[in-house]
Amino acid sequence: MEFRPFRALRPLPQYAAAIASLPYDVVDEDEARLEVRRRPLSFMHVERPEVDLPPGTDPHDPAVYRQARLNLDAYEERGLMAQDPHPMFYVYRQAMGERSQTGLVGLASVDEYLEGIIRRHELTRAEKEADRVRHVDATDAHSSPVFLAYRHTDAVDAVVARVTTGAPAYDFTTDDGVRHHLWLLDDPADVERVRAGFAALRHAYVADGHHRTASAARVALLRRQRQGAGEHDLFMAVAFPDTELRILAYNRVVADLNGLSPQEFLARLGKAFEVTVTAAAARPAATHEFGMYLLGEWHRLVPRPGTWDEADPVRALDVSILQDLVLGPILGIRDPRTDTRIDFIGGIRGPEELERRVDLGRDALAFALHPTSMDELMAIADAGAIMPPKSTWFEPKLRSGLFVHRLT
Repeated sequence: MEFRPFRALRPLPQYAAAIASLPYDVVDEDEARLEVRRRPLSFMHVERPEVDLPPGTDPHDPAVYRQARLNLDAYEERGLMAQDPHPMFYVYRQAMGERSQTGLVGLASVDEYLEGIIRRHELTRAEKEADRVRHVDATDAHSSPVFLAYRHTDAVDAVVARVTTGAPAYDFTTDDGVRHHLWLLDDPADVERVRAGFAALRHAYVADGHHRTASAARVALLRRQRQGAGEHDLFMAVAFPDTELRILAYNRVVADLNGLSPQEFLARLGKAFEVTVTAAAARPAATHEFGMYLLGEWHRLVPRPGTWDEADPVRALDVSILQDLVLGPILGIRDPRTDTRIDFIGGIRGPEELERRVDLGRDALAFALHPTSMDELMAIADAGAIMPPKSTWFEPKLRSGLFVHRLT
């Protein structure tokens, strides 16, 4: 696959910690407004530019996208960010607790995404994709990176290991306890080794950022009609080797029991699952094991043999088993992408958040799932199949504002 160095627009080192922000799609407007009050230089001014417009402004109003461009330009005009003078790769490491993940920041090919060399495993929603198309087109930049995964290669690993023995350009810790390092990979010989290492790969995988990738492709196709080939034919990504990554569970909460009493629900559930009440939070210890919180009690659920298709890699996913055996036929949730009765809770928040939602009466019950594995993700993408929505949760989240890809 093609992976290129580029001239990133990025913060001066003394401002990196103040500018780095969570990506636009993990905070709501209230959280974004609180963020910029607390941290005035936060890149949230670009990610969620409605924070600089009156409350109640439609986030899809053209004025919002114009504000994003003004805010991005202001970082450079104020001397807070500058564009590197020559193309390079960047090594980005995030450490959370005892584990870390180290990836390479560069540019991937829109055409390789469209051709399936860069593979996806999720569908996108039209309105979210359209929002990012407008944002990229208005800012003339990819302000937030796509999270790619690839099967690790010794050649690239060796370059990254050597570069990370040196002093980083950035080293700071965010409020959530994640430590961030950035190294400049600018030696011409190392740049060529990285390019050659990626050229030997058959595929990469969109781990997180399907809407960013799809919108980058749409912007490229639109701009080709207006101006031919250009920088828009590439999109910014952080590519991580699969050996560095850990997927967390993506848990579910459901608002009601679909008109059933708890006793009726448990009776129907028992036809497809072995159900056992547990004394403590039921954290699934293995694939095909679920935790369920109902009426202040945790239950361990194990599907009965023959209730799912073991030969189908998608239908055998735990998220599919839960959908096919419980959410659809018992709770009436036919399309979890659009049904407002279901919500999704990242595994980083633990079973305590599931208990809280149910105990407050916001939801009737909650399900804790075992995480999808990287092998499952890549196998499904390689088969050209699509995972059910909200199958994977990657943590820590990539920070926005540490590198920006200008399209002109």
